[in-house]
Amino acid sequence: MSGLYDLTIIGGGPAGLYAAFYAGMRDMKVKLIEGKDYLGGFLHHYAEKTIWDIGGIPPLRCDQLIRQLDEQARTFDPSIVFGQRVDGLETLPGGAYRLHTDIGDVHDTKTILVAVGRGITEMTKLNIQGADRYELTNLHYTVQNPEAFKDKRVLISGGGNSAVDWANELVGLAKNITVVHRREEFAAMERSVSRMLESVDARTPFELQELHGQGDVISGVTIKHIESGETELIEVDEVVISHGYTRSYGDLLKWGLDIGSHGIQVTDHTATNLPGIYAAGDCATYSNKVKLIAGAFTDAVLAVNSAMSYIDAEAPAMAYVSSHNEKFRERNRQLHYGGQRSAP
Repeated sequence: MSGLYDLTIIGGGPAGLYAAFYAGMRDMKVKLIEGKDYLGGFLHHYAEKTIWDIGGIPPLRCDQLIRQLDEQARTFDPSIVFGQRVDGLETLPGGAYRLHTDIGDVHDTKTILVAVGRGITEMTKLNIQGADRYELTNLHYTVQNPEAFKDKRVLISGGGNSAVDWANELVGLAKNITVVHRREEFAAMERSVSRMLESVDARTPFELQELHGQGDVISGVTIKHIESGETELIEVDEVVISHGYTRSYGDLLKWGLDIGSHGIQVTDHTATNLPGIYAAGDCATYSNKVKLIAGAFTDAVLAVNSAMSYIDAEAPAMAYVSSHNEKFRERNRQLHYGGQRSAP
């Protein structure tokens, strides 16, 4: 894994994984550095959720998508480094970069793709005194196993995509579902909200005021109307909190990147304000940004092509599509003919 790489990708979520694959299509020498000991990024927070909106792919769970992205990313054998967090950037003579990590390793590269997703994230905890004592029992900040909610009375607090998606996911499993949100309107996909409102008891504008427990298990909650102050006691078996998250870009803030409240500012070709450094996925922001996994794949392609052009101004603007790419000729023969005869 030593030597100078064409492209070093920081982050192993959807954008980083697809970039590793696409850069392989461009014959680039690629390294991917992931701070954790597994790939997939923020998708792991929703491993049991079902994804519907990736073009041409039937609905599949997040954990299945992670496995498929992982397999695809390894197609051209990139170097993958786990358990290292990049914390330093050094410019080398000639314009290449040296990345320093928290364990003292260095990685030299011609270009860099920052694909750190939502950065260092922490779920926003419920701001009620004593709430933390229920976290080992029936107070949840994500839903890891929907089957655990079967025939339960579930209360979900939140109004974004995650809260709405979990409510829809648990319909048909839970005995009943109450969704509490501080605002009248839900900040989620319209179709998902419509579907949810057909099946759950939605309370707006309400907020959680108090948890009532027997020992370390919540048995009921008090909710309060935001405007009137009216309160109501609801008996529950499980409580799911989906109040968003805080994020930080850690030592990236020291690099001199243009980072605002919505992420790293890049051009429409994903270039940052630093030469040879690009950003893709949830961490990048630009006009017409598409905040979907499909958008992360597009970001990855734009970033790799931009990095290739930075390295070699005479290089083609993009890779040949896979159906005409010579790199896949032998692989296609094996896939379709089992190695028995040559493809026509």
